[in-house]
Amino acid sequence: MGKIAALKRNIRSVYLGNASAVDRLVVCLLARGHVLFEDVPGVGKTVLAQALARSVKCSFGRIQCTPDLLPSDITGVALYQRDSGEFKFRRGPVFANIVLADEITRATPRTQSALLEAMAEGTVSAEGEVHRLPSPFIVVATQNPHEFEGTYLLPENQLDRFLMRFELGYPTATDESRIILQQPARVALQALTPVMDGDDVLALQAEVDAVHIDQTLVDFIIAIVHATRDHPELELGVSPRGALALSQAARASARCADRAFVVPEDIVDHVLPVCAHRVVPRAPGSADATLVAGRILRELLDRVPSPV
Repeated sequence: MGKIAALKRNIRSVYLGNASAVDRLVVCLLARGHVLFEDVPGVGKTVLAQALARSVKCSFGRIQCTPDLLPSDITGVALYQRDSGEFKFRRGPVFANIVLADEITRATPRTQSALLEAMAEGTVSAEGEVHRLPSPFIVVATQNPHEFEGTYLLPENQLDRFLMRFELGYPTATDESRIILQQPARVALQALTPVMDGDDVLALQAEVDAVHIDQTLVDFIIAIVHATRDHPELELGVSPRGALALSQAARASARCADRAFVVPEDIVDHVLPVCAHRVVPRAPGSADATLVAGRILRELLDRVPSPV
């Protein structure tokens, strides 16, 4: 069994829900991308993130986001050392290979932005110094729908740093029966052992970079993102960063399928989770903006010709 297949199998032994969510999470890991789970409480968002962390032998940091959380609680703080008479920087939980930001929308915008530099640059600026984060580095954030009380919407520039945003959905009746009988979050999660380490992840990420994407498929991606920028119902279309994210997700998807080249399906399958949170409808009205964005993207996929 290959390392990628072993990783997916390990995660699925604990997370008894939507199998495609595991596939997308692994794609984000291999594509060096951060991921945002958005769904109602109790569907396994935290369990899925913890299963990934326990399946890879590397450092793990957890941030439980609350309204009183400060930026320094995430990045770290300089503490005065009496013996030396100097300040020493104490690193926060963001200095880990896999960082779980649980219920990120419960933190204030100022605290949410503390993750922005870390997610974009892989660094933390504090006390006049730039501290580099470990590699590999991935932020797995969870959020409940914004209609819930006590939450703060993530700004567009922060959303754009997430490679994917997607819902997990409710489990099937069969899976829910297994969850009740096996209680994997209480039993199996604690016994989960790693199937790869940080060096394995870095090697796989390098293999993803080497996956070939033909110029016709690059043109296909460009056609999709330009169609969002010209769409009359969208105020903001997909940015160049979004186009790059879609190509990297397609490369990672191809590597997960043991291919050295990208096919159109690798792109089409990831358009919604990669692009839906990067577009802004002009007048969503009473409808949910995510639903509007999804509808528009599906319409564009029907209109933009896919290369054979």
